[in-house]
Amino acid sequence: GDSDSTSSFKPIGFIPQVSHTYAYLEDTYGAVNEMQVGIGESTCSGIFGAKPLGMPNGTALLSIDQLTQIAMERSSTAKSAIQLMGSLAETYGFYGAGEFEGTAESLAVSDVDEAWIFHILPDPTGYSAIWAAQRVKDNSFAVLANMFVIRQVDPMDTENFLMSESVHSVAKDYGWWNEHDDELLDFTKIYSDGEYEHKFYSGRRMWGAYHLACPSCNYPADYTDLQSDPVYPVYTVPDKPLSQLDLFRFHRYYYQGTEFDMGAANNLAGGPFSSPDRWK
Repeated sequence: GDSDSTSSFKPIGFIPQVSHTYAYLEDTYGAVNEMQVGIGESTCSGIFGAKPLGMPNGTALLSIDQLTQIAMERSSTAKSAIQLMGSLAETYGFYGAGEFEGTAESLAVSDVDEAWIFHILPDPTGYSAIWAAQRVKDNSFAVLANMFVIRQVDPMDTENFLMSESVHSVAKDYGWWNEHDDELLDFTKIYSDGEYEHKFYSGRRMWGAYHLACPSCNYPADYTDLQSDPVYPVYTVPDKPLSQLDLFRFHRYYYQGTEFDMGAANNLAGGPFSSPDRWK
């Protein structure tokens, strides 16, 4: 009966409790709390993966769902949310959505004063995590489209970068980076597995947003390999200040007026009714 099922239930893990939590809204992921800390999520590819505790060969306790919810409950600033999520993931293990959807995650984390980009993936043991975060300059904006974007990370610049010790130690252990090379570690080049669906899956959307926000930059629509040969910046300065209406405009955009508009005349990809959604 119910009593038997309750008595046989065993939690897969615990984290320490706190004396106070904040009210927050969630949409699977923690979205915004009463302190105006906000989070936006974007699943990414990563070179390492892990399985959750409770599954065969499971090693990690926390997914991005739980990390963002806990951050909403316990954080009053974007920076403290990042530090909390990173610390918990290192201690209790992090696992991603899966091999197909991506084993890593990217978050936009903001408060009333600043915004950060946060990347995280499991470490090679599956029991901990590798993570890094970069602050977006006050006059800039970034696009997170299912792929890492953080490049050179500077552990000495604590005003603009946060990261786990494993960012450098794992890369050194695998021979991917050498501290004596006098070069900063490129996080995306080392830890991303690229555009996890196909070429242009991430890059086309990045181009689209930058094309709308800063056409004067004239970023290229084509590229060879977004992971190893980046053509878009981590963040950029828009041609004019952006509002929330611009964000709605970006999300409605289907490349109308460009060669990538599937609804354009004579574009067979739009089907017989010139739909902007790909016809199958």
